[in-house]
Amino acid sequence: MNRVSSKCRFFSLACIADLACARAPDSMELLRAKHVKYLNRCLGILPQSSEMHDTNRMTICFFALSGLDLLDALNLSETEKKSIIDWIYAQQVQPDGENASQCGFRGSPVVGSPFIVQDKWIPIPFDCSHITMTYTALASLLILGDDLSRVNRKAIVSGLKGLQLVDGSYFAVPFGGENDMRFLYCACCISAILGDWRGVDQTKAVDFIVKSQGYDYGIGQGPNQESHGGSTFCAIASLALMNRLESAFDERQLEGLKKWCLNRQQSGFNGRPNKPVDTCYSFWIGASLKLLGCYDFVNEDLIRGFTLSTQSTVIGGLSKWPDCHPDPLHTYLGLCGLSLMNESGLQPIHPALNISRRATVAAKLLL
Repeated sequence: MNRVSSKCRFFSLACIADLACARAPDSMELLRAKHVKYLNRCLGILPQSSEMHDTNRMTICFFALSGLDLLDALNLSETEKKSIIDWIYAQQVQPDGENASQCGFRGSPVVGSPFIVQDKWIPIPFDCSHITMTYTALASLLILGDDLSRVNRKAIVSGLKGLQLVDGSYFAVPFGGENDMRFLYCACCISAILGDWRGVDQTKAVDFIVKSQGYDYGIGQGPNQESHGGSTFCAIASLALMNRLESAFDERQLEGLKKWCLNRQQSGFNGRPNKPVDTCYSFWIGASLKLLGCYDFVNEDLIRGFTLSTQSTVIGGLSKWPDCHPDPLHTYLGLCGLSLMNESGLQPIHPALNISRRATVAAKLLL
């Protein structure tokens, strides 16, 4: 009985999501002021229910900063900017002679590390960076206008080398765990931001991506895994950052990949066949189509209608589905998806690096 109820609930959610744009009036607008307040709250303090995400504090900070940047509402004083920049640098794991593969940025002072903003650094046993936190830390520093002068570039590049496996994929941390397309993408973003690709064996990385393309031409987290919208974006964006998108696949594979992405649109986009549409895929799939040069084939009115239907009219923010509680991830990625459509009031986004084009220009990134 529980299985039947669960199945009915799934189809109900799918129907609600796919019909959301039909309920959304053409005049629906982006609730900019509410989203600005929501993201400022995320930047300042989260409710107790979010304490389980403490190790991901760096990424939540990135969602808030980059979201406010896209909204052209990152109105921080110099003192506030300096405070956030110093906190980010305080999460940098420096080399101590024995931790070459552990250097980068951690997600929060989770191991009890002291708040140090000077050059002095105290090594702590088991202290370790995370490849995703390193990417979001560097991206956040760019958004805040930092010159990355305090980033230990050599240590980060050395750390990336230690995280890449022989098949071309990456671990998130040097102690093992998952290795998949997400972390390969983070490695490419880090390398692009630093302008140093010595931490990436590009031949192995491209080979891993090509082998991860499925029979349906979508791309999974690794070889022989189910095609998924998130991993497809990570693969396409990684190839774009390496300038290998046109050469990695043959014409049949590339055309099949475009069709797989285009078939993800129902009202909004879903991440896999027979799944409900979801706000976050307005970016994952939308950015993939932008990079593949075929975004013009999507129905922007339907995507916009679905995305705006997930706005919270009470506290701001966007959610996964209509009438659900908003969260920082879906708020940010929903705004990114709208930016791809040149939504009024939003800054243009760089579809591969997932920050505003303004931030890449200010940082003089040649992407």
